[in-house]
Amino acid sequence: MTGHAAPPWAVAVSGGGDSLALMHLLLKFARARGLAAPLVLTVDHGLRKNSAQDAKQVLAWAKQAGLAAHLLTWRGPKPKSGIEAQARQARYRLMGDFLKKNGIATLFVGHNLDDQVETFLLRLARGSGLDGLAGMAQRAPWPVPGFSGLALVRPMLGFGRDQLRAYLSGLDQAWLDDPMNDDAAFDRVKIRKVRMALTEAGLTAPRIAAAASHLARARESLEIMTEAVLRRAARKSQAGGILLDSAALAAAPREVGLRSLASVLMAVGGQAYRPRFESLERLFDQVTGAGLAGGTTLHGCHIRPADKASAPFSLAVVRENPRKTGSSLKPRTAHKNSQ
Repeated sequence: MTGHAAPPWAVAVSGGGDSLALMHLLLKFARARGLAAPLVLTVDHGLRKNSAQDAKQVLAWAKQAGLAAHLLTWRGPKPKSGIEAQARQARYRLMGDFLKKNGIATLFVGHNLDDQVETFLLRLARGSGLDGLAGMAQRAPWPVPGFSGLALVRPMLGFGRDQLRAYLSGLDQAWLDDPMNDDAAFDRVKIRKVRMALTEAGLTAPRIAAAASHLARARESLEIMTEAVLRRAARKSQAGGILLDSAALAAAPREVGLRSLASVLMAVGGQAYRPRFESLERLFDQVTGAGLAGGTTLHGCHIRPADKASAPFSLAVVRENPRKTGSSLKPRTAHKNSQ
């Protein structure tokens, strides 16, 4: 198993087959190498009638395996729309708070090969660019802002869902099946229903995952180029925010210019994710073309012309006043890799 962290470490367990298999594999890994056993974290999201009962079952399974476990509860009103995204953010905020308070830097999660394939297809359907289609990384920064220094590790991306459940069956370990995984109202469930047809057409899970891996290597090269462009095109403003040289952005290859602009927006806006690709492209065309006139907003940032004294930096990017949210150019955030 690659990507393991020095103890203390934690593993997120929902009770599903993937995360339970990871829990047992990490325990076996730790014992074989004389490491401290991982700490189990489970979240009661309160979105289903039996969510509290399921969380207690996870605690019982962890105890049976000889592991310490902690229950985290998502309290307060629940969303009526965008449930998947908001529940995901709530889980990571709860777990991130726990890790920070307890001095734990790494959380292992049970994303597997099928999750990688579904993520690729979801992002393809949403018009994502290279970053999104590169899929999930085996090691990644924390997926919500405010938790610098924490990391996610996904050691199971090479294993399919069926393999993990077969492993649990060999351990005589039961698991929970979340009814939300069969609810066609969720985009990921819709993708699962068309995967059989894609497989018959030759778009098998290993081939899709391989494509994501190829794109991930291309992304690494682009990140190096982006850093070089930002060294020329951006600088911190004494008044706060970042100054940008729009001519330097325009001179870069378009993909690199887009990535540079996205990086600035994320840094100033305090966002863990990149903006939606369509919105980012629209803003890029404005700042490298006709200009912004009075300015605009996107991703928690206000982008406006800079003072003439700041030349050659023609743009100022500052954090948006919260009272001015709601602009048509301020979309819902997407995953950091959603470009």
